This record gives sequence, structure tokens and C-alpha cells, in this order.
Amino acid sequence: MGGFETLVSGLGRRIEHRVLPSCARPSRNGGKRIRKELQDLFQHQLVQLAYILHRNSISIASQRTMSFSRTSIFFTGATGYIGGSVLYRLLQHPSAKTFNITVLVRSQEKAKKLESFGVKTAIGSLDDHALVEELTLKAHVTFNTADSDNVEAIRAILRGAQKRHATVGDLPIYIHTSGTAELADGDALGNKTTEVIWDDSNVEQVESIPDAAFHRNVSLEVIAADKAGYVKSYIILPSTIYGRVKNPLVDAGIQNPQSIQIPYLIKAALGRKQAGMVGKGVALWADVSNDDIADLYIALYDAIVANPDKVGHGREGYYYGENGEHTWYSISRAIGEALVALGVSKDPEPTSFTDDELIKYYGSLMFGNFNGTNARCRANRGRSIGWKPKYTSQDMLASIKPEVEAIAKQ
Repeated sequence: MGGFETLVSGLGRRIEHRVLPSCARPSRNGGKRIRKELQDLFQHQLVQLAYILHRNSISIASQRTMSFSRTSIFFTGATGYIGGSVLYRLLQHPSAKTFNITVLVRSQEKAKKLESFGVKTAIGSLDDHALVEELTLKAHVTFNTADSDNVEAIRAILRGAQKRHATVGDLPIYIHTSGTAELADGDALGNKTTEVIWDDSNVEQVESIPDAAFHRNVSLEVIAADKAGYVKSYIILPSTIYGRVKNPLVDAGIQNPQSIQIPYLIKAALGRKQAGMVGKGVALWADVSNDDIADLYIALYDAIVANPDKVGHGREGYYYGENGEHTWYSISRAIGEALVALGVSKDPEPTSFTDDELIKYYGSLMFGNFNGTNARCRANRGRSIGWKPKYTSQDMLASIKPEVEAIAKQ
């Protein structure tokens, strides 16, 4: 029962117990006494009514303030393959009108284009540490979809979050981007398949990732910040991402529409006029479409807002992005078939890269041989918070021919 209803009910009971009995006992001065009791009673109840109405007006005003309060978001990597897709989803989000998004961008030209989409911009890069720290300080939520290995930039983000916690008093949210390269074995060289499958809901297994693994040094600092208690951190680790992006940010010349891993293989194949692979190509990697990985960021954000205590963070905050897996051979074979269709090659069967070719097309043996590693994983934690990826490894293989055609025209 609300305050007003309680007041009316109480007033009725008081009249029943105090006034009506007097009416049943007539006396010479009864009328005056009854009027006096009614006046006193109503005056007392009116004071209470005024208080309740005042209190309710404050509550309503507070609710209106909360309803129209804006969520401050600092965003890095908006011009990138992943980041642009995530930003576009934020702009389409049901709560988009309550978002106050500031994007870090290097180009004044792209800044103007981004501002036309309703976001604020700050000109600079991740290497502008003071700026990065300041922008993080001003934001309740930070999305970092840019460089996963710029440890000094991540430290600037964490310093900003720590200062915000100390001065504003809230617990900032930091969504960091790493990659399943953290899980890659270094000795497969395309010649063996591992039985190790990484499960992001298995905290002990995640904590067994070697400190020297790719990206891992940065991830450990992000986890340590969460443990220190001044930020809630969440790390998304995309696997092999595929699919050319089509959205208004791409149309405006803001976002890069093309991934990295598969296009490198395509460019090498075009250069040597035959598809290539590391070793026998039998190593396995997980894969995820650009659409699905962008959806994971939003599913994670929505889950944090809806049920913050039920969403794993810190040491329990690894979120793999996968919806299937592939061999490197299967990708190279699909590239080879596309080359034959284009008349670039006569044989769709891939052959092994030589060391000289890896250096030529990848810049180093280490980088080139990365395409012969295993990185198998299961995105159980993301699915547990409502992420529902739609595209499979078959969609990934089907995406390769149009990717080859697009790159061949460049």
C-alpha cells in the first residue's frame, strides 16, 4: 500500500475510533467538542499528507533524473575492423540516446565524419597517454578495441579508471580487446593438431596461459587492476575474424572493412599465384564472423548493466569469440579455388610456404609461422550471458571467394 492510501486508511480508522463514539454520547457541549476533534485530526493528517507528497515528488524527480542520465563512454579503435562494428551497434542500441560517447581518433577528417554520427571526438592516439588517461577518467565505461599490445596505453587507461574511482566514487567498466593468439601453441608449424581446447569458463585453465604468450602481458595487467578493486575489467578474445563489413561507417570512409589474418594469406597467394600454407596446414583455429564478435561486445555490455553481479570479470572475465573452427588447409584451399576461378592459378591445391616466402609476405618467420599454430577454444562464458552467434565455419569458408575478388582488385 502506498503512502497516500495508508494515510487515507489511517484517517478513516481514527474517525471511527475517536469521533464516532463521541457522536453516540450526546451532551450539551458535544457538538463543539466533535468539531474541535475533527479540526485537530484533519490538521494533523494534512501535515502528514504534505510530507508524503513532498517525499514522493522528490522520488519522482530522482527517477526522472535517472531516466534521463547519460552514460559516459570512452571508445578507442572506432576506425578499425572490430571497433567500427562495435561502435555502429552502440549507435543503434535501444539506449543510444542516453550514451555520451567520446571517440579517440587520429585523423581530423575522420573526426568530422564521426561527429556527424552524433559522437564526440578527441584528436590523438593511444600513445598520447595523458589524453587517454584524461578521457578514461571522464568515462564510466571504456571500450578499447584498438591495439592489444600497447602496454603503456593500457596503463594510461587503468590510471584514468583508478583516478575516476578515487574522485567520482563509482566503479568504472573496462572492456578490453585481446585475441585467441594468447592460446596459440608455438611449435605446431602447421604439422600437428592439438587436443587442447580452451574453455573461458574454466578459470584455472585460463590462469595457466603462459605469461609469455602473445598479448598475455597486457591481459595480466588488466586482470590485476580488477583485483585491486578500482575497475571492473572484461577481456574479449576474438579468434579468426572474417567477413567484409558493410555499414554506414564503412560507406562514410571511417571504418576499415577488412580483417587481417585471412587477407594476409590471400595477398601471399596472389603474389605467388598459388595458395600457400604453413607446413601441412592441419593446425586448428577457432573462427567468428565480424557481425557475431561485435554482437558479443554488446551482449557483454548489456549483461553488465542488467546484472553486474552475475557477469564474470577480472580473473573470471575472459570471453572468447568463436562459433566453430577450421584448419589452415581449409582456408588455403578455398583461396586456391577462388584463384582458379579468377584465372590467377591453375591448381586450387595449396603448397607449403618456404621460409623465404614467409619472410617476403609476412615480414618475419615468427609472424608467418603463426598461421601454422593451434588455437582451439569454446566461448561458453559469452553464451552464458545471452550471446547467440549466427555464423559458422561454413560461412567463413563461403566468405573467402568474395574476399579474394575484392583484394585482387586493390
